[in-house]
Amino acid sequence: MSQPECTHLDHIHDVTPGSEGCEECLKIGSTWVHLRECLECGHVGCCDSSLHKHATKHFRATHHPVMMSAEPGENWKYCYVDEVMWE
Repeated sequence: MSQPECTHLDHIHDVTPGSEGCEECLKIGSTWVHLRECLECGHVGCCDSSLHKHATKHFRATHHPVMMSAEPGENWKYCYVDEVMWE
């Protein structure tokens, strides 16, 4: 059985992170657990372990399918549509 693959690689761009923390949490004075960066536009949002889950909310609002960890030492990517993670 082959491993599922992301069919949205064409959405991955060379982006610059939009901030050094979760953009929405910084605006409302909240905190986060881990950060994720959208590989289509560079938006930085907090992970689903965080209170506000801004990375997932960004995907739902924009339909930008692929994000990556913005944590030091982590280099994995995740596609929300295909539900697949890879390095």
